[in-house]
Formats: sequence, C-alpha cells, structure tokens
Amino acid sequence: MAHMTTEDVHEYINGVCFKTGPPGKVGAETEWLVTDAADPTVTVTIDRLAALLEGTGPPPAGSLITFEPGGQIELSSPALPGPARAHEALSADLEYIGKTLAQDGLCLVESALDPVRTPRRQLRLPRYGAMERFFAGRRSHGGHTMMCSTASLQVCLDTGADHADLRARWELAHRLGPVLVAAFANSAIWRGRPTGWKSTRWAIWAGIDADRTAPVAGPGAPSDPATAWIEYVLAADVMAVPESPGGEGTWLPDPGITFAEWIAGHGPRPVTLADLELHLSTLFPPVRPRGWWELRMIDALPLRWWPVPVAVAAALFDDPRARAVAEEATERLCGGRLPEPGLWLRAARDGMSDPDVAACARRCLDTAVEALPRMGAVSLALLVDDYADRHTRRGLSPADTRPSVPEPRTAHAGAADRHSRHGGGAR
Repeated sequence: MAHMTTEDVHEYINGVCFKTGPPGKVGAETEWLVTDAADPTVTVTIDRLAALLEGTGPPPAGSLITFEPGGQIELSSPALPGPARAHEALSADLEYIGKTLAQDGLCLVESALDPVRTPRRQLRLPRYGAMERFFAGRRSHGGHTMMCSTASLQVCLDTGADHADLRARWELAHRLGPVLVAAFANSAIWRGRPTGWKSTRWAIWAGIDADRTAPVAGPGAPSDPATAWIEYVLAADVMAVPESPGGEGTWLPDPGITFAEWIAGHGPRPVTLADLELHLSTLFPPVRPRGWWELRMIDALPLRWWPVPVAVAAALFDDPRARAVAEEATERLCGGRLPEPGLWLRAARDGMSDPDVAACARRCLDTAVEALPRMGAVSLALLVDDYADRHTRRGLSPADTRPSVPEPRTAHAGAADRHSRHGGGAR
C-alpha cells in the first residue's frame, strides 16, 4: 500500500476537495435529536430507532439515514439541481420518517441541543471510542456533549465554475457564516436552563479543539482556499491511528502528533490514503471543503423552518443578483476582510440582538426572497418571507421565540404544518 507524502496531500486536496464545475446542485444533511413523548427524559436507543426504520424500507426520495453517536438521526439528501428539488425530496423523506416514528410515540426535538437529557454515547464503533478518548484526554468536556447532544443542519453547495469563482464562493461562505449562525440560532437551553448563548451548540463546538473546529479562512490564513485547507489539515492533531489503515484492529487515540509530523515519520506506522481520508473526516470547520462546500454552522431548526437556511444559502450562492447583494452586505459586516473570530462568537452569543449582524441578515434574507422565484422556488420564497416576518425582520431567531424548554413534536405533525447534496457523516 502506497505511503503518503506531503506532495500527495497537496495533490489529493487540490483534486478532490476543490474540484470545480458548473454550480447549481443543492444538498442538505439534517440531524435530529429524538425523544419519547411518554417520557422526554429517557434515552431513545438506536436499536429501537433502527428496528422501526428498517421495518419500513428506505425513504422514497433517496435520502440516506445514519445515526450520530448519541442516537441522533441524520437524514442526508441526494445532491439535486436547485433548492426546490432538494426541498421536495427531503420533505418527502422527512414526512416518511416522521410517520414511522410517530407510530411508536417518538418525537423529533426541535432544538439543536438536547435541553434536558444527559449525553450518552450509544455507537460503539472504534471511531467514536477513539474520539471520546481524544477529547477526554484533553479535558474537553464539551467533546462528549458535542457527540451525543447536538444537532445541526448542513447545507451542501457546489464549489464553483472555475478557480476564480471557487475563491469568491469560499470567501462568501466564510463571511456569511456568522450571519447564518445568528439568523438561525436555536439552542439557548441546556440542562433545563438558559445558557446566555443563542447558539450554545456553536459555543460547544468552538470550545472542543480550535485546531479542528475553527474557521479555515480568516485573518492570517493564506488567501488561496486550497493552500489554507492544506495548512489546516497538516497542522491539526491526529485524533486516532487505527492499527490497520482499513480501520481494523485496535485504534490508538491521540498519539500526540500533528498530521504533518505523522507524514514526517513520527507516527506508529507510515501514512496511507485511508489515513488522510480519516483525518479529514475528523476536522469540523464551519465551512468544510469536500468537493463541495459543506456549511456546518447552522443549528437544527423547528420542523416548519428547516428548509429556510437551505433555500437562503442556495439563493445567495447561485442567483447572480442575490449573490452580489450578499457579497456587498457581508463584506461591509466584515470590514472588507474575512470574519474575525470575535464576530463568529458574537453571532453565537448575541444572535440577532447584535445590530450589525441583524442588519446583514435582513438584507440577505430579503434578497433571497426576491431570488427564489427566479430559481423556480416560489413556495420556498413564501416560506422564507414568513420566517423573516416572524424572526429576522423583528431581530429574532428561534432561540428567542421557542419555549424555555422546547416541547417535543412528532415529525408527522411538523410535515402537516409545512403544508397549511451531498450526503455524508457529520462527525
């Protein structure tokens, strides 16, 4: 098996993570905490969920169902042309899943952070055991909570038509990131009490290991996206080394080396392509390049509103007029630079009460409402407009309007309310 060199890392990242082509496809990955309506404090086991879902067959529109370590359900849509198609497919699959869960008295929690239950890891795969030991060894208590008690909504968009377009979309994704954090913040309650953060989920992720969760693009980072990602990848600590490059055998967690040091010969064995792919999957920046942009900064939302950030992001990236407005508004917010770390934290802590972030969010959602009919997504334009009326234009996010401890609801009920891209593991 060939051993990796630094040059191989450069070649892989440039050819796979930053491949270009005509943009326009949209995908989404929705994560959901699950609770039992009869007793919202008990853990719903993966065995129970898997038995229910396996008994009904695959979702009708082709979404992939996987589980996160704490038992969260992840539904990953196929990559489809335009936001309307992506919304139609994922809506059908969510309704299908929701009906199945409701038959057994189960509900989807409409929050991005479990508001009451203690985190409990259920998946016993070597990857998650090593991940848990990595964070525990560094006294990162948030790592266990991140794995078992958080849920996000990830939007997947094409990188760009060519290198110039790719770079512009990369910069837009990072400047827009804090705006999406604030506009869709939905995790203000933890352990039954307010935390003082609108997106506590973001605060937890940001606090576990900055070398693998901080934004790639920012002050001091290389301006070329591929170079910035390569430097990030090489500088990050290795989370675990499987005994075999294929993942078989025992795993050595936290060997105490960066990926660059492993390539240089300081690890327990030479690096292979499988090791690089594993390492990439353990890095969680808010914009992750995977051959498409994976926007990872958005909280899981109430069922009625999950399509909104998908539609907004697609409109701002793929409609030329909306993109021009978003670029101007986010450049002004960031002072013509890429966002400082403090802006991300302000967005997560203060949400829409930050006047500068709120003004940018209003501008972005308003231009998305105008753009979506041009993209064949009139119904989504109406939904985004409704969301903006209830939240964004009032300086609010769901964190400001949800009850102090979110009430669970069945996914089937959420689907009824709605009617009055790329897939891959998240962590």
